[in-house]
Amino acid sequence: MRKSRAVSSPPRPKPSAVDAVALARERFLAGERVEMGVLADEVGANRVTVYRWVGSRERLLVEVLWSLAEPTLDHERGRVTATGSERVVRILTNFIVAVVSNPGMTRFVSDEGELAIRLMTRPEAGFQPRLIAWVHDLLEEETTAGRLELPGELNDCAYGIVRVLESYISLDLIQGVQPDPARAEHIFRLILR
Repeated sequence: MRKSRAVSSPPRPKPSAVDAVALARERFLAGERVEMGVLADEVGANRVTVYRWVGSRERLLVEVLWSLAEPTLDHERGRVTATGSERVVRILTNFIVAVVSNPGMTRFVSDEGELAIRLMTRPEAGFQPRLIAWVHDLLEEETTAGRLELPGELNDCAYGIVRVLESYISLDLIQGVQPDPARAEHIFRLILR
C-alpha cells in the first residue's frame, strides 16, 4: 500500500516593518490604542524586532499619522477645483474636517492628548516638518501660477498656516472647546486675503 503524502501549505511570509505599520494603522483607524507588544504578537514578530523596525511607539505613531494625513491632503488637493487662496482655504479646512471626524484621531486625542499634540507639533517628532513642506508646496504651486499673492515670505506663511491648522485641530485640548473647522477657515481667509 502506498503512503499518501501530506500536502504542506506554503511557508508564511516573514513579517516586516511594512506589516507592523499597516497593522498599527488599521488599529489606529479602528479607534484602538496602538500597543507595541500586542502589535508584535499580531504581526508574528518579537517586541525587540518591532522596535528595531520602527524605532519607538512615538515614531510608529508619527508614521501612522502621516500615512493618513498625506493621502487625505492629496485627495483634497485633487478634488478642490477652486484656485488661489480659495483653493488653499478649502483644502486645509476639508483636511481639518477629516481629521476631527476620524474615530482613530478622536480616540487618540481624547486618550493621549499630550502625546498627540507633541507628535503633531514638535518638529523633531517628524510629522510637522512634513506637513509644513506639504503646505509650502501647495502655496508655491498657487503663487507660481500667479493665482495667489502671499502676505509674507513663503516659508513663514507655510509655517504660520500649519500652526493655525494644528491649533484648531487641538482646540479641545488647548481651550476645552470642540474643534471647529469653520473657525479655522475664517483665520485661513484672514491670512490669505
